[in-house]
Amino acid sequence: MSEQRRYDDPSTVVEHDDSGRHPVNVGHLVMGLAFLGIIAVWALIEADTVSGRDIRWLLPLPWVLAGVGGLLAVTLTGRRRPRPTYDTPQPLNHEPTEEDR
Repeated sequence: MSEQRRYDDPSTVVEHDDSGRHPVNVGHLVMGLAFLGIIAVWALIEADTVSGRDIRWLLPLPWVLAGVGGLLAVTLTGRRRPRPTYDTPQPLNHEPTEEDR
C-alpha cells in the first residue's frame, strides 16, 4: 500500500509505495517517444519506403504521437496517485493553546 512520511518541512511530502512501481517522468517519456519516432521516420526514408511528398506528412508524426503519449501518462498516473494532504504550517514562535493540547 501507499504511505506518506513527512519531514520537518510541512510542504515536503515523501510518498513511499510498496507496489514496485515508480512515478513516471512525463518529460523523459515524451522525449523518448519522440526520439524513437524520429528514428523510425529516418529508417523509413533511408529504406526508400517513403519518398517525395509523403515525407511531408510523416515528419510531424513523432511529435504528435509523443504528445499523445505524454497526455495519456499524465491522465493515467494522476488517477492512481493519492493527493497529498498538508498540515497548516504554524509560525515558529507558536505557543500551544488549549485546542492544540
